[in-house]
Formats: sequence, C-alpha cells, structure tokens
Amino acid sequence: MAETTGGEPDDGAAEVLDRPLPDGVRRRVVQIVSDGFGGLTVAELPVQLRQYARFAPNRRAKFAGNAMAAALETDPLFRQRIAEKLREAQPELVGALDSGAPPPAADPLDVAAAAYVLRPTGWVKLVTAAGEEALRADAERADEESRAELERLREELAEARTHTRTETERLRTELESAKKESESLHRKLRGALSDVKRGEAALRRLQGEMDIARAEGQAQVSAAESESRRLKTRLSEAEAALEATRKAAREGRSVEDMRVRLLLDTVLDAAQGLRRELALPPVSVRPAETVDAVEPGRMTPKDIAARALSENDPAILDQLLALPQAHLVVDGYNVTKTGYPQMPLEKQRLRLLGQLSQLAAQTGAEVTCVFDGAELAAPVLLAPPRGVRVLFSKAGVTADELIRQLVRAEPPGRPVIVVSTDREVADGIAKAGARPVASVVLLKRFSRG
Repeated sequence: MAETTGGEPDDGAAEVLDRPLPDGVRRRVVQIVSDGFGGLTVAELPVQLRQYARFAPNRRAKFAGNAMAAALETDPLFRQRIAEKLREAQPELVGALDSGAPPPAADPLDVAAAAYVLRPTGWVKLVTAAGEEALRADAERADEESRAELERLREELAEARTHTRTETERLRTELESAKKESESLHRKLRGALSDVKRGEAALRRLQGEMDIARAEGQAQVSAAESESRRLKTRLSEAEAALEATRKAAREGRSVEDMRVRLLLDTVLDAAQGLRRELALPPVSVRPAETVDAVEPGRMTPKDIAARALSENDPAILDQLLALPQAHLVVDGYNVTKTGYPQMPLEKQRLRLLGQLSQLAAQTGAEVTCVFDGAELAAPVLLAPPRGVRVLFSKAGVTADELIRQLVRAEPPGRPVIVVSTDREVADGIAKAGARPVASVVLLKRFSRG
C-alpha cells in the first residue's frame, strides 16, 4: 500500500524487500519505533501496541520489539506517523535520504533503518547494502578473531614445545640421577647381604657357644642340687642338736624360774597391801560396758523393724544417708535407663539432677552424680543444681572406672554409698569399703518424695 508524506505519492512504496530484514537493521528499526512511540497518543497507536504505551523506550524495545516491527510492516499509517517523528528527530539524515545522497559518514545500519521507515526511492537497495555491509563486517570481525586465535594457539604451541624441551631435559637429568642412585643402592645391598651372611655365621657360632654353656649350666645345677641335699642333712643334724641344747637349758633354768615366781608373788602381795591401805573401792565399770550396743530387752518394735528392712526398701538409703559425713555417688545413666529409658539423654539428666538436688536438701549429704562421657557427641553445657556435683568421664575412661576412683579417693572409715545396678561396679566398690545400693532403691526413694 503506497503512503505519502505531505500529500504526494511515495515512489518507494512500490518497492518490495525480497529477503528477511537483516538483524542489525531490524534492531535499529525497533529502536526508531520505540523512540517515536512516546510522541503518539493512544488513539494513534495500533490496537496491538496500545498496551505498551506507558513503557519506557528501552522496555518497549525489549518486550514489544516483534509487535512494533510487525505493525510497522503491516500498518502504513502507523509507519507514516513514525516516519514523521523520525523527520523531527533526525532532519539531516532524512533530508539526505530524500535527496538520494545519504551522508557517507553515517552508519550504514542507521541509514538502512531510516530508509526502511521512510521508504524513499531505492530504499530496498539501501537496506540490502546495509545487510551485506553488516555481514561483511561480521565476517571481517570473525576473520580477525580467527587470526588472533590462531596467533594465540601458535604462541601456546611454542610455549608447549619449550616446556616439553625443558621437561625432557629435567626428566633426563632425573633419570641420570636415578641411575646413579640405583647403582649406589645396589652397592649398599651387596654390602648388606655380606653383613647378613657374616651375621648368620656369628649367630651359628653363638648358638654353639650357648649349647656348650647350657650343658655346663646343667652340670652345675646337678652339682648344686647334690650340695643342697648335703647341706639339708647337716641342717637337720644341727636342728636336732639345738633342740637337745634347749631342753638341757630349760632343765637348768628351773631354779631361776622358782626365784622369779617368788619375786612375782611378793610384788602381788605388796600390791594388795597397798590397795588395803589406800582403801580403793572395787571397780564398778568394766571395759566391755564402754562399747555402744543394744542390750537384750532394750530394743523397741520400731528398732527391730528397722533392722529387718528389705534390701530394696528406700528406708535403707535414708539410714545410710543419715550417717555422719555420708557421701552419695550415683551412676547417672544406670539410674535413668532403669527408671525412664524412653526419654532423651538430655531430659534424663535434667530429671535425675533435679531429684538429687531435692534429696541433698533433705538429707544434707554430699551428692556426686557421674555420667559416661562416651555417650556425648559434644561437651555438655550444664549448670549443676544446688548441692549436686556433676562429673562426666574423660575420653577412654568409663563412668564405672570414674566411680571406683571416687571411692578410692575417700579416707577409710567415711560412709560412701554408691547407687548402681551394675554388679561389677557393686563388687568393686564393696571391696574398697563402700556400700552398694541398687538403682531401683533410689528411684523408690524419689517416688516417695
């Protein structure tokens, strides 16, 4: 469809581009449309472009490029309006195209894009020439890049050859050095083999000497055994003679014994006379009466019941903790895994330590709770509760061994109570003087409150 600019027929409208618009020219055409887009009202825009009316020029070129190019090609009125905006924006370039002599200094792509929009006479040739120029420029640029890449590869090849020669020389030098070192090692090996042979000969000689010494030793042992038997015989004879001598001495001392007995009787009589003169009263307190114990008939039914407590009765633990300076040592995980194994380890520790804190406050006893450090993935950040000492075993040391160390550290005679169901721990601390108590007894004591 032929359009006019200023009311005259446009001769270029009859020309038809028989090939796709070159990419470079198309980008410039889209930019011209985007720049002129903003000067048109919404009513002057094709329907398909009105949604981009509020876009910035760069965003229009990015998101509406295909739509603008299609509208420019199919809508002559829209193309004429864009052409008018182009005449206002680039009057010199437009005037040159109208006169048929585009400026030689102008970018061919700009000239071709303007010709495509304005459609002057010969615009198809300008567009075609710009596309060929762009292809030629791309080809020249690709050729330059190929030359540069070829030059770079040649340089890398030269460097690789130089490096190869250097590396070859280095490897040749290392090979020579390795050969020399191998020859030296061969010489040392031959010397070592000679030393081994000499050592084997010396070993055989020493074995022979040892056999001779062993035979001589056996002979000396036989002689020593014979001498030992002879000395034992003489010792028996000497013991018999000594016994006879002692018997004779006892018979000879009978007079002396009589004199000593007479002196003893004199001393006893003198002591009795002295007691009568001093009028000393008879002794009313005997040493046996100073020992603290329960005599028959003085025990109450409550005392008898206390002595008959079961091993699993928590009252036993109360009696032990009531002893002066009592020290309660608890195998932590042994108690928690007996009482509440379904809980996570962290909650097991917190629950046990809270209960031990209450027990320490009630009894006043020293309380130490021991946990196995091997159960931990990382150090525990824990504030021990009041009255409870919390210890974790070191790496390579079990909680059982730490408990035994605590028991051995106490002075003999101090009451130490160890709570653990582990039979090996109970037997070990019992030998050290501590009192083992089953974990279930402590759990019953907690439940009693």
